[in-house]
This record gives sequence, structure tokens and C-alpha cells, in this order.
Amino acid sequence: MPEPWVLTINGGSSSIKFAMFENGAATIRRLHGKIDRIGGRETTLSFTDLAGGEKESQPIGEMDHRAAASFLLDWLDRRIGLASLKAIGHRVVNGGARYKEPQPVTNELMDELRRISAYAPEHLPSEIALIELFSARAPTLAQVACFDTAFHQNMPRVAKILPIPRRYGALGVERLGFHGLSYEYLVEELTRVAGEEAASGRLILAHLGNGVSLSAVRNGNGIDTTMGFTPAAGVPMGTRAGDLDPGLLMFLVRTEGMTVERFHRMVNHESGLLGVSETSSDLRDLLDREADDVRASEAVDLFCYQIRKSIGALAAALGGLDTLVFTGGIGENSPVVRARICTDLDFLGIHLDARRNDNNEPVISMDADYVSVRVIATDEELMIAKAVGRVLDHASHKELRT
Repeated sequence: MPEPWVLTINGGSSSIKFAMFENGAATIRRLHGKIDRIGGRETTLSFTDLAGGEKESQPIGEMDHRAAASFLLDWLDRRIGLASLKAIGHRVVNGGARYKEPQPVTNELMDELRRISAYAPEHLPSEIALIELFSARAPTLAQVACFDTAFHQNMPRVAKILPIPRRYGALGVERLGFHGLSYEYLVEELTRVAGEEAASGRLILAHLGNGVSLSAVRNGNGIDTTMGFTPAAGVPMGTRAGDLDPGLLMFLVRTEGMTVERFHRMVNHESGLLGVSETSSDLRDLLDREADDVRASEAVDLFCYQIRKSIGALAAALGGLDTLVFTGGIGENSPVVRARICTDLDFLGIHLDARRNDNNEPVISMDADYVSVRVIATDEELMIAKAVGRVLDHASHKELRT
């Protein structure tokens, strides 16, 4: 295989996505895959080798995150050889208020990530563990942390302040925002397919998957977003509640003796679509059942309604709207959900073309409309690979200067 190679790692709560890129004059994906259902009974490795035309999925036994990461390292070593890697790029969900750009992994960076791990207990501890494991196996290999929060760092101050005692703001407690790597890609891709004028306009980017957030973007910069200090805020998601009345915690403490840990689990793992439907966190399942199950119907209605409200709020923050982009597993693949979200948004100039929407075309709005509505498949891994290249180039130039 040609060199240099960059490995990207996107660690989730139950999966590790990976991709291999040739990072020369252009950044070209050659291999990608994931280890899925980590912590379950049938952990699975699936991959696609784009260079060799190979595609495969295989069970690998029951594994936790550490075992799955070790398996992946062994598998990659056999397949391509770890010695052929130039660097590893990691998606790190939360960089706090400090990091505005991708960073080389250093002892100082790891200490800071450990310090703020309480910011994102569902993500940061496992991401830190992945970096540590890769460091132990390949100690001389460069690693780069790419932060999902970085895209939102330059939001206006008024959009970042949380209305709580100011002393907490001094500790870094503010609206951070997430899905930044996805939003960064969407702005770049919109520039490519629609031109700089469209990409610099008033955009609402809707990342709809198991996790859901929307971002208001102007001149390529994020100016507001629905997620907050943690990814649990915003609209209802697969298993996350989204925004809640903070008084609910005290009510449940008094009536049910609920602990903080139990409340955390409820709002992150037992709420959202799963909590309302009582059957599934998967929107596809709920759409199949909604005709016969009022709980499924209400879950879908709530999901679409809250996203529609957020589009209205973000349009107000932007002072209008030029382009709405849908992305993520739901946003890219569910015409029904897109149509329901856009219902009654004609006052913003949003009108979908039913045929285009049903066919998942790149532009799903009517030609004569003021607002362009698009579907763009996101690519967080590509953004990580590109960021790794920039960090390595910067480090190389710095060494030459010294």
C-alpha cells in the first residue's frame, strides 16, 4: 500500500469507527469500517477496502471498549502494518472552552482532557482510554485530537452564556456545542457544490442521527446551536431527553428518591424517542409502528415538532434563512421525517419538492423558492484526516524554522 497513511478513530459509546486515508497531495480514503455493538453479546467488525474491492462483516465475540480497541490494533497490524502509519487522528467530543483547533496529543493535552472528563462522562473517558491504548502500542506514532466543540468556539458571547451564577462561567461552564466536525464538513462541501456565496449565507445545518443537533451558521462561522454544555441538551434524540425543566430533578428526588447518577442515566440512556415510545430509539422502527401504536406516533411527532421549532429559533438568530441542510443517518435517509419537519415552515420560504425529497436528491426544495433545502452526507472522518495533515505540516515547518 502507498504511504503515508493516516488512521482516523471515531470512538462512540458502543462502537469504534475507523478509516484509512492516503494523505499525500490529496486526502483519499482507502479503507473504512467499524467495530459495533461493543459491550453486547455479538460485537462485530465490518469493513470496506475501497482499494481492493473487499467488503466483509464478521462477529468477533463479546468485547468491552479496551478489548475491541486491542482487537482493532491487531487487525490493522496484520492487514496494513502499524509501521506504515504516519499518524492517528481521534475525534474527541469535548475540548472544553480551551481548544479551538486540532491539537497534537501531548502529556499536557491528556492532563487537560482528564481534568474536564466530567464535562462529557459518556464520551471523554472512553476516548482518553483509546488514545492511551494507541500510545502504549505505538509510542512513537504521532496522534492528533480533533474536537467536536471547536467549530462553535467563536459563537457570539450572548449565545454562549448560560444564565447561572457567573462564577461557573469562569470555570468554563458555557454553551459549547457539538457535531462540529460534521458542520465543518458541511460548510466545506456546500462551498464545493453551491459556491462560496451560498456557503457564506445564512445557513441552518441539521445533524439528525441517534444524536441530534442543529447549528446556525453565517459567513461559515457558527453563531448558535441547540446542544449546550453537554450533548444531552437541545432537541429530543434517540435516548437523550434534550432540554428539560431543571426543577424536574428535585421533583424526582422528592417523589422517587432519585439519585444524581440515576437521573443522569435516565436523561442520557432512557429518554428521547425510547422514553416516549417505550419501545425503540430507532426512528425507522417508530415510523413502522406509528399507525398502530400511539406511543410511537407521539414520539415521531415530538421529534419533528421540536426540530421544526429549533429551525424557527435559529432563523431568528440569523435574521433570516438562505439554506437548510439535512445530514446524519436520519437527515440523509428519511424523506418522511424531512417532510414533516418542514411542514408549516413556508413562512420562512421553505417549500419541499415532494418528488425530489422522496428520491433523496441533493436539492429537495422547489426551484423558485427563496430558501434552498439540501441533503448532504456528512464525512467526519475526512475532516479528521485533513486536520491531521495540517497539524503535521505545521509541526514540520516549525521544526525547520528552529
